[in-house]
Amino acid sequence: MIYLLEDDDSIRELVTYTLNSQGMEAEGFARPGQFWKALNQKMPSLVLLDIMLPEEDGMAILKKLRGSAATKRIPVIMLTAKGSEYDIVRGLDAGADDYIPKPFRMMELISRVRALMRRTSAENRIEEYQIGPLYVCPSQHIVKVQDKPVTLTLKEFELLCLLLSKREMVFTRSQLLNQIWGYEFDGESRTVDVHIRSLRQKLGEAGECIETVRGVGYKIGGQNL
Repeated sequence: MIYLLEDDDSIRELVTYTLNSQGMEAEGFARPGQFWKALNQKMPSLVLLDIMLPEEDGMAILKKLRGSAATKRIPVIMLTAKGSEYDIVRGLDAGADDYIPKPFRMMELISRVRALMRRTSAENRIEEYQIGPLYVCPSQHIVKVQDKPVTLTLKEFELLCLLLSKREMVFTRSQLLNQIWGYEFDGESRTVDVHIRSLRQKLGEAGECIETVRGVGYKIGGQNL
């Protein structure tokens, strides 16, 4: 699935139609709010991203994608009218995999999308985690317990992936808030605790692998699962 975030109706409809006609499933969104809602339900294999958008600009969205454990490996191509050398360098330095200024030729876009998908699929090895009955594949957004799918919110998924990425490392609430939600711990927020409790409930028996380190934070253990 390819996600296109573009507020110009004619461009969005043309690009999604062309991608679908070329055998690449695509879905377009006019506003960032719609994009984030869809991302919470299904992870795309590639994102086409405009910069000048309502609600939130594309550079801020790119920063969030690259800052999340769950989405940092998703290939991103910027499609934008901001085509100066400075803008292109800025976009690539911020983490975009490719940058295509408007107006662009449709078949060139298709070619560059295919090239990027080939390159990333060859470069990215599939990372998997298996702890007792718990199986997680971050790149494919799969979570299973006893081989049964588990549905998590995006933040729950990011939280689980971060803990799994550094097994046995203890994360403080401050670290988890900063890396998942992007703000500093103020000493009173219960955001992390609420999400950990919900995560444990959804994982059932596998939730025991998320251990509380009293007075510090949380870690993935699970030796006894």
